[in-house]
Amino acid sequence: MRTIVVAGGAGFIGSSFVRTVLRQTSFRVVVYDLLTYAGSLLNLHDLSDNERFEFVRGDITHPGELELLFKHWQPEAIVNFAAETHVDRSIDGPHNFLRTNVVGTFEMLEAARRYFNGLGPDRRRAFRFLHVSTDEVYGSLGAVGKFEEHTPYAPNSPYAASKAAADHFVRAYHQTYALPTLITNCSNNYGPFQFPEKLIPLTILNGINGRPLPIYGDGSNVRDWLFVDEHCEGILAVLQRGKPGVKYNLGGNSELTNLEVAGEVCRALNDLLPLRSNPAIARGGPNSYSDLITFVADRPGHDYRYAIDCSLIKRDLGWAPKISFATGIRITVAWYLEHLDWCRDVQQGQYGGERLGLAAGGAPQ
Repeated sequence: MRTIVVAGGAGFIGSSFVRTVLRQTSFRVVVYDLLTYAGSLLNLHDLSDNERFEFVRGDITHPGELELLFKHWQPEAIVNFAAETHVDRSIDGPHNFLRTNVVGTFEMLEAARRYFNGLGPDRRRAFRFLHVSTDEVYGSLGAVGKFEEHTPYAPNSPYAASKAAADHFVRAYHQTYALPTLITNCSNNYGPFQFPEKLIPLTILNGINGRPLPIYGDGSNVRDWLFVDEHCEGILAVLQRGKPGVKYNLGGNSELTNLEVAGEVCRALNDLLPLRSNPAIARGGPNSYSDLITFVADRPGHDYRYAIDCSLIKRDLGWAPKISFATGIRITVAWYLEHLDWCRDVQQGQYGGERLGLAAGGAPQ
């Protein structure tokens, strides 16, 4: 059976990609994941009976484990989602980001190179190594312009720096060793199964529980939002039809300030869980979920704006986002309302909704 190894496949975007592959192809998918706090088998619980799904627990920084993994499963492709991803956590503890995102990617490339060199000519032609990255490697935009594939890298957080370093290693392994690599750089993802430390799920759950909805600074920072399932369809298009050595930007064409994002979440909550139906909201409390919005000290080194130009992938591979943010956020809010047990279980002993990212001393001057 043709096989794809998905490193980090128990995480938010990785688990969505696994479902996309199983739904749209005949590949077997082998998830390789260490199951740190944001990677959980709870994200894959519905796949346990799928005969084309396998799970292997392991660490991408251990070359011996990777060698055995590739030797046993003989993958036609390797897709790397494995990463520490939360900017605030990278401020508090950058070492884990260096270890996983840089050293881990390097070890995967080395193991893939050895595996690739042992393949026959036909299998070498078919093989791909796809590395999933972020638009944060490009740094911060002003009020105009968009990130393009040739935009110079200028990372501003330890997270972004670690992903930038990983991207450079992936590119170098194609240039130096002719390993058929691909890179995707995406805008901010949202949707089901996102760990509740991130802006959208945190806002949803705080609203459900009648807690303040924290917004950094004045809420004017801008992000481009991409629904996770559409992102994964784009990644699959790159894997199947992308040209080795090329990087592709994937964006959602949905630029919003953080304050506008919180407003959309509040509108969806007002419709799907009216205040009068929410037992966590006391009588005589807020008139709207938006009344819970609270401005807090800004994140150190907070990039002002991200925006993606995804014309290359649209022109060459025919992929473009279709779901509007307003539609996607209603789908997302509805999912969290229906999966509060998942929210409780995945956070247990891992995260309690506290503010992260203050190790640099609070808001920059």
